[in-house]
Amino acid sequence: MLRVSGRIHGESVDTLRELIGQEKGRLALDLTEVIVVDREAVRLLAVSETNGIELRNCPAYIREWVAKGKVFGYDQ
Repeated sequence: MLRVSGRIHGESVDTLRELIGQEKGRLALDLTEVIVVDREAVRLLAVSETNGIELRNCPAYIREWVAKGKVFGYDQ
């Protein structure tokens, strides 16, 4: 499990993408303490979930944006 907190935007999206890429096997992202995300972060979360990464404790507004992002093809 990888715990993420604070804001996910800009460089932090790139850092999170790298960390996810380094993991082997099953991975879960604990988003309990995430307070702000940008469009690129939503895209990363949508792609991650599509690729089998579990989003745990995902704030409702982020969950909604990720779901909408999948509808608009952000998970591609």
